Amino acid sequence: MSSTAPGARARARMEVTAAIKDEARRQLAAEGAAKLSLRAVARELGMVSSALYRYFPSRDELLTALIIDAYDSMGESAEAAHDALADAGPAQRWTAVCEAVRGWALAHPHEYALIYGSPVPGYVAPDATIPAASRVALVFIGILRAAREGHHLAAGPPLPAELRAEAARMAADHAPDLPPETVAALVAAWAELYGLIGFELFGSFNRVVEDREPFFRYAVTRLAHGVGLEVPAQA
Repeated sequence: MSSTAPGARARARMEVTAAIKDEARRQLAAEGAAKLSLRAVARELGMVSSALYRYFPSRDELLTALIIDAYDSMGESAEAAHDALADAGPAQRWTAVCEAVRGWALAHPHEYALIYGSPVPGYVAPDATIPAASRVALVFIGILRAAREGHHLAAGPPLPAELRAEAARMAADHAPDLPPETVAALVAAWAELYGLIGFELFGSFNRVVEDREPFFRYAVTRLAHGVGLEVPAQA
């Protein structure tokens, strides 16, 4: 009995933690992250607040857990899309990853808003969120690295003088085996991708872009060109 009790306690803790997160996500959808309340979560779950604090001592710790979960879920979608096309060309994998990120965002709009929407007042994301937040970017870096090794990556245009030092720093910090021109173009494309998704998700494309999927494919193809990938001609 004593050997199984810790396992049972661990499972029970995992179940309660999952229930807390699920209720918190429901609150995100209904009220937004700024109004997330541990007391409200406890009330909805029939728990006393002091019991919930044993799992998440503060609202910020609960937010951090939700943020890490969201980044990890989106990262898993991107990685799965990439791995499913492991034998395809870099441009095809680029497009598949972009479409996977968009698909995840459309399926999880409130979680996307949590990580790429308006900052939550009073909350500062800790360094613990960085590994999960980096997963999609690392997939893109891997695509460009493979393209360069296979001689399918064009050199980017020369950097303006005022950006060269910053581009060199970004390359040294995040992808030292890629040229600074490529890394700067990737950071711009990464930001533009999330801008495209945010415009669609938050209504900025309403009455502007109605047929969203072909427009998105067109846009991410332009982003692929921008980072130097060889894109096959479309029929």
